[in-house]
Amino acid sequence: MSNAAILDQFLEMLAAEKGHAKNSLLAYRHDLTQFLDYSGADFLTANDEHIRTYLASLFNEGLKARTVARRLSALRQLFLFLYRDGLRTDNPATNIESPRLDQALPKILSENNVDHLLNTATELSASGKLDGLRLHALVETLYATGLRVSELVSLPRRSIGPDTTMIMVRGKGGRERMVPLGGKARKALLAYLPVRDKGKDKGSPYLFPSRGVDGHLTRRRVGQIMKDLASKAGVPPSVVSPHKLRHAFATHLLAHGADLRAVQQMLGHADISTTQIYTHVLEERLKSLVLEKHPLSD
Repeated sequence: MSNAAILDQFLEMLAAEKGHAKNSLLAYRHDLTQFLDYSGADFLTANDEHIRTYLASLFNEGLKARTVARRLSALRQLFLFLYRDGLRTDNPATNIESPRLDQALPKILSENNVDHLLNTATELSASGKLDGLRLHALVETLYATGLRVSELVSLPRRSIGPDTTMIMVRGKGGRERMVPLGGKARKALLAYLPVRDKGKDKGSPYLFPSRGVDGHLTRRRVGQIMKDLASKAGVPPSVVSPHKLRHAFATHLLAHGADLRAVQQMLGHADISTTQIYTHVLEERLKSLVLEKHPLSD
């Protein structure tokens, strides 16, 4: 079997069995093709030395440990797939250690910055025009729910109604979860929907429609909208993104006494260790507060 056929079958498996999205599949294809191009081997005969040499070359190119670890993970999964399907008798990546990763603390927006964003979005929505109302609905919903931007833009129109207090979200791997919708976000959405439903995209099944290929706003477009909002709100655009609003949602909830398990469920994290990163953010903030404000800190 050719490398191309193996790669196609592997990607089909990731899509069908693990629910990987298009962008994720493209990243797997890129990483695995690069391994072939560098090693000169093929998927059925490559050995652990091919893999070690390839990983060493990535470090020599200056790639970060996280990137190298991701590419090793792709190789492990591919070779495991080949082993389970009986195309190989071994997995040459099994005993290769992943590079050690420094735990990066997520960059977050302060509550003050979020207030500026929300207040500015509210002012822009006062015109009653579609763009302003949509912007307000997007920002309020992102901050109120902690949704991934990909989850938000793919929400169906039917997910929001006059009495909606919980929304069903389909997350990574096709896992579904219920997320509470706060009053301010619901109010912003209900102001947006009548205008949306009279517009040119009123027949779209998506809550935030677009005439692009996907049929809904893209992650990139939402990012651009957020940058524009930041400029108008007097917040540095470099610190604003949809994902940073997700981080802010989690961190601010925990700072105000929310239960870690509840935050995990709302974020859609499969493992609570992923959610625990936000407790480290709070610890760092507390340390900084003591060092900067305590009278005996000198």
